[in-house]
Amino acid sequence: MPRPYYLLSNSRLRRKGNTLYIESGDKKKPIPVEDVECIYSFGEMDFNTKLITFLSQNHIPVHFFNYYGYYTGTFSPREYLNSGYLLVKQASHYISKIKRVIIAREFISGASFNILKNLRYYNSRGRDLSNSIEEIEQLYELIDIQNFIDSLMAIEGNIRDTYYRTWETILNPQEDSGFEFKKRVRQPPDNAVNALISFCNSLVYTAVLGEIYQTQLSPLISYLHEPGERRFSLSLDISEIFKPIFADRIIFKLVNNGEIQSKHFERNMNMCLLNDEGRKIVLKEFDEKMKTTIRHRKLGRNISYKRLIRLECYRLMKHLLGEKKYTAFKIWW
Repeated sequence: MPRPYYLLSNSRLRRKGNTLYIESGDKKKPIPVEDVECIYSFGEMDFNTKLITFLSQNHIPVHFFNYYGYYTGTFSPREYLNSGYLLVKQASHYISKIKRVIIAREFISGASFNILKNLRYYNSRGRDLSNSIEEIEQLYELIDIQNFIDSLMAIEGNIRDTYYRTWETILNPQEDSGFEFKKRVRQPPDNAVNALISFCNSLVYTAVLGEIYQTQLSPLISYLHEPGERRFSLSLDISEIFKPIFADRIIFKLVNNGEIQSKHFERNMNMCLLNDEGRKIVLKEFDEKMKTTIRHRKLGRNISYKRLIRLECYRLMKHLLGEKKYTAFKIWW
C-alpha cells in the first residue's frame, strides 16, 4: 500500500531501476517506487531532471516546505486522468454566479458543522462553550440564504473568529505553558498555537491536493476561494471542510496530552515556528490520523480518514456532471 514519505533533513533523491534512494549524509535508504504515494520535503533536496521524469511516470507528487515549515509549492506530475467534458462543466459552474454560490455554500456549511461538532464535544466535557456554540449556530442558519461569495466569506470569517476565541478554553493551557492563545495570527505566526495551526493547515491542504490529483477534477478551478495564480484554489475550498476534523483535532490532542511542548518551538523576534523535533511529532500524528479507519454509514465498510477526502471529490464531480446534488461532508461520529 503506497504511503507518504516525509523528508525532514537535507537530502539527495535519486533513482536506480525501480527504486528510489534517499541519501542524507552517509545514510542511504532504498524505497521501492511502488511504496511511494507522495513525498513531503522539509529540507533542501537535490535531484535531477531524470528523477522528475521518473516521478511523473509513476504519478508521485512532491510537496515542498521551506526552512520555516511554510508550504512553498508542489511538483505535480502530468495529469493522467484528464476529462475535457468535466473540465468544461467545472468551469461553467464557476462562471455561473448562481451555480458557484450553491457549491460555495456547501463548503462553508460543511466546515461550520464540523466546527460545531468540535465545540459540542468539549462543551459536553466540562468546557463552557455554550455562548460560542449559540453564536455560531445563528451564523450557520444564515449560510443558505446568502447569494454572494463576499457575504459567504464574511460569515465564514465571523464563524472562525468565534471558534478561535474558544481555543484558550479548549486547550486549557497551564500557566506559563507557552500555549496561550488569543487570536489567529498568520505570516508569521506569533506563538506556538498559531504555528501549529499554520503547519497543520498546510498538511491538510497538501493531502487534499493529492486526492484531487487522483480524480479528474482540476485543482485550479474553485468556488469559494477565488482562482488565482500560483495556487491550487480548489484545495483551499475542500480543505475548509476537513481542517476542523484533521488539523484542529490533532492540535487539541497534542497540546492537551502534553505530547507537544514549548521546547518543540523556535522563537525569534515576533515569529514562532516548530523545530525539527516538533515537526516530527506533528507529522507522526497526522500520518496516523490519515490512516485511521471509520465505518462508513452508506458504503457499509471501513475506510480511512484520507479516503474521506477522495469521496468528497467524487461527490463534487457528480454534482458538476448533474448526477447528484453536492452535499459537503459532515462528521457523524
